Amino acid sequence: MGIREVENIMTSILVSLSSIMSFVVTWALGKKLIPYLHKLKYGQTILEIGPSWHNKKQGTPTMGGIMFIIGITVSSFITLMIYYLMVAPSNIRLQETPAMVLKICSGLFMSLAYGLIGFWDDYIKVVKKRNLGLTAVQKLVLQFLIVAAYLFSLYFIKCAYGGISATTTIIPFVGRIDLGIFYWPLAAVLIVGMVNSVNLTDGIDGLSSSVTFFVGTFFLIIAGFLSMMGLSIVIGALMGGCLGFLIFNIHPAKVFMGDTGSLFLGGIICAIAFSMDLPILLPIIGIIYIAEMFSVILQVVYFKITNGKRLFKMSPLHHHCEMCGWSEVKICVVFSFITAIFGAISILIVVFGV
Repeated sequence: MGIREVENIMTSILVSLSSIMSFVVTWALGKKLIPYLHKLKYGQTILEIGPSWHNKKQGTPTMGGIMFIIGITVSSFITLMIYYLMVAPSNIRLQETPAMVLKICSGLFMSLAYGLIGFWDDYIKVVKKRNLGLTAVQKLVLQFLIVAAYLFSLYFIKCAYGGISATTTIIPFVGRIDLGIFYWPLAAVLIVGMVNSVNLTDGIDGLSSSVTFFVGTFFLIIAGFLSMMGLSIVIGALMGGCLGFLIFNIHPAKVFMGDTGSLFLGGIICAIAFSMDLPILLPIIGIIYIAEMFSVILQVVYFKITNGKRLFKMSPLHHHCEMCGWSEVKICVVFSFITAIFGAISILIVVFGV
């Protein structure tokens, strides 16, 4: 058995370890954190604009995203240290290691920064009793500041280690193209848009965590195909954290992730795609996030141009499905299945186009 085969086996073990560790930490924190949130009365306030039957969820603890944020972060850093100290030195492509280490760390810090914005927003809602939390302008300013810092880090990494222009990206079936100055606004808008799309998806029990689990599954396959082993470890942690949280978040939910969790998940999904240098996959593999976002945009536009008529019974899209009689469990299953279909398409795009 060659060195490369041994490395692949060890990496697979570490990916499994990362996933299991993240699952266990998230689950263990849930057992302790949920009763504590109940004690602090950090419960969700259900808005009147939502489906009326959601009123029974009033008081369900929120900020539960803290559970998987800790689980994913701790698991990622521990297993990455093991990988880069013990496994990666045998890699014949060792020169790629520093750049990928920096990309992964930068992406994790961006995700944590988004989680902090979400935590601040949730804190204002549940502790300060201001139900709308941060204003839209405040959120966008903070989010774009974080994106600016993240993109600057990618600029440094590409220039210092990549030997390529910082404004290039991979387009399947076309190759690496240089977008020039347009790269920066396009990347910033894509990241902020995706992060907020994931946030919109978190509207019913288990939806965002189940969809994100499947997004992670297909990103893991793609990372393996591209031999991005360190990134695979982070994706494994993401999947384990989502599953650990689903135990408490599946209908009927015992806890909600809040903006704390959904903004973090949006950040880490974007970080994975940009670490692969394949951000173009985000709207494909994240088709549900995009559909949720555009359902809101289309609803608002249609409402204004038709003087009060509605395109959907309610937006985002998952609420429209609820109003059509779908159960929360059915929505999670169908949306996850759609994610799996587009995830498979993404794999085919990478296999034949990259």
